[in-house]
Amino acid sequence: MFKNKKILVTGGTGSIGSEIVRQLLKYNPEVIRVFSRDESKQFMLQQENAEFKNVRYLVGDIRDKERLVYASKDIDYIFHAAALKHVPSCEYNPFEAVKTNVIGVQNIIEAAITNNVQKVVSISTDKVVNPMNTMGATKLLSERLVLAAEHYKGNAPTIFTCVRFGNVMGSRGSVIPLFKYQIENGKPLTITHNEMTRFMMSIPQAASLVLDASKYSNGGDVFVLKMPVLRIKELAETLNEDYVNKNEGIKPVDIKEVGIRPGEKLYEELMTVEESERAYENEKMFVILSHLKEKLEAPHGFKKAERKAYSSHDATTLSKQEILNLLKEVNLDF
Repeated sequence: MFKNKKILVTGGTGSIGSEIVRQLLKYNPEVIRVFSRDESKQFMLQQENAEFKNVRYLVGDIRDKERLVYASKDIDYIFHAAALKHVPSCEYNPFEAVKTNVIGVQNIIEAAITNNVQKVVSISTDKVVNPMNTMGATKLLSERLVLAAEHYKGNAPTIFTCVRFGNVMGSRGSVIPLFKYQIENGKPLTITHNEMTRFMMSIPQAASLVLDASKYSNGGDVFVLKMPVLRIKELAETLNEDYVNKNEGIKPVDIKEVGIRPGEKLYEELMTVEESERAYENEKMFVILSHLKEKLEAPHGFKKAERKAYSSHDATTLSKQEILNLLKEVNLDF
């Protein structure tokens, strides 16, 4: 469905955005426009994709609506990956989070409607479920804006959908690169709480989910990948042990509990009980249908989901060996 199509990827130089670009290039689209603020990251991605003549690099900020309107002219699909995503940063700079995660998303919606874009897929997060931090609250509002756009777009052909992520393994600023840096430099491994659990997905899985959502979506729906759950402490211990096993004479570093950061939760949720009443599933994912539609129509191949919350709190967590296998699978072990 992407062959010969024109595609815009916002945040296209980030961990997820750049992987979306890589996967889209396999389908031979007419053009991919990589839209981001960072010209240095654009330069690096340009070097990586030098063999491809169908990639354009646009410097811009989603806070700038006029720039977005120009960038999305004649575009068929928008994959929206630009965001302020770090919980502590958003806690200390809340209105900056609003400008990007809320106003920026509304700019994308209006640019898509103005230019009759076929489909918009916006990346959301597990932190939108019962949010207790600024990042989660702004991403929840952005999710609601995208889903509501399906109902006020008038006669525009655009289909709007969202994809909820868990933690993305190895993405910039995430916990695994931090732990590896601390271990390699002999520093204590800092965990915020011994009982903290998280959903985990790889960067390729995350990008693949985004593309799948664009294929399945009927509009106004939210897609959630089924993913494993692990304890952050056991992740730290596994990496620590893996480094020691592969480096003779090296001693494991200490693990230090430093306390929960501002806005951080002990566990994450990807779907509430109330949402599960409108949810369907296949082997890989859930789809939560719009609460604004009278008639709910699940995508082909999805069956009704069980009525229950999808939370890392009561899920079976991976063993250390399973964590190590997962790290090896995505080349994040030592």
